[in-house]
Amino acid sequence: MEDLRLNVALLRRRVPNLTSAARSVGLRPATVSNLSTGKIPVGRAEVRTLVALASLAECSLDELIIRGEKVEMIETGIKALDLLAPLTKGGTIGLVARPGMGQLVILSEVFYRLRQQGHATVLWKPDDNQQGVNDILDAAETVVESIKEAYEHIAQLGTQQQVLFAADRSHVLTGEIQELQERLLNIGMDSVTTFLVDLKGEAVDEDLPYGPLETLLQFDADLAARHMFPAINPVYSTSSVLEGAHLDQTHLTIQKRSQKLLRRYRELRSIVNVKGLDSLPATEKQTYKRGELLEAYLTQPFYVAEEFTGQKGETVSLKETLEDVRKILDGASDTKNVKELSYVGKMK
Repeated sequence: MEDLRLNVALLRRRVPNLTSAARSVGLRPATVSNLSTGKIPVGRAEVRTLVALASLAECSLDELIIRGEKVEMIETGIKALDLLAPLTKGGTIGLVARPGMGQLVILSEVFYRLRQQGHATVLWKPDDNQQGVNDILDAAETVVESIKEAYEHIAQLGTQQQVLFAADRSHVLTGEIQELQERLLNIGMDSVTTFLVDLKGEAVDEDLPYGPLETLLQFDADLAARHMFPAINPVYSTSSVLEGAHLDQTHLTIQKRSQKLLRRYRELRSIVNVKGLDSLPATEKQTYKRGELLEAYLTQPFYVAEEFTGQKGETVSLKETLEDVRKILDGASDTKNVKELSYVGKMK
């Protein structure tokens, strides 16, 4: 049962307005979202839920559920992404953030890094001239202004080219993104990884702001307020790559341990802010300390921000990230302080 997953691409194409459609048949949009990203394994889903989704998509259960196809991650060298919510190759990635949380900075950084790896980067120019849009315009190799232009350009790149395509949520609401994805799939272009951003910050208040996603990057207001970037929420960000059948077991174990530690740390932090660290028992103090170190370690200098921060960008391989995080989880870094781990690359 571990190699089962939802056919998210099919669901996205067939049911553009999945939030209202799900509610109309008695399904919680959050459940559909969790099934799509793999947070709830398909093998543990209720049969009635799967039947209802198949009915909405007007397909059979065999079409809705994919068996044995491996979901591949795109390694970015960004610690928080690669550890907690890996980008799904050829999938759709949704960024959920309010303005000022750094979503355009992280998109620019991903574009910059993956262009170095040979990916083509295409941006559908947003209609609104929001703050930070110029940065992503500079990061994209090609900027298009219509669905027709986007399709023609990506089609010309060929089926062997890995493509990163980014667009604003406004194009999801019109159904144009679904149309583009279907047209590309019809010509064999299944190597297009789509990034969806929400420049107005309205997606935060919705259960399925982009429809079903393979990777959900939820940004965190508290991290952003404390200038701990990338401000990726470690609890709510997730990816279909994290399903047990698709991820190296070492990575999966460390990811789950990290998420558990950070979840508890965030609970303890609210207590410490009110009552102080001494209010915690010794075992919880240790949890708090390690959570604080891990949170600091997951900050990272970005190449696209060098001009503003004066700090050189850092790339950390997944292997190095897992080694460092394991040390923090196991207590081997207990003698370090937060400052030593803030905005560094690999742990020294």
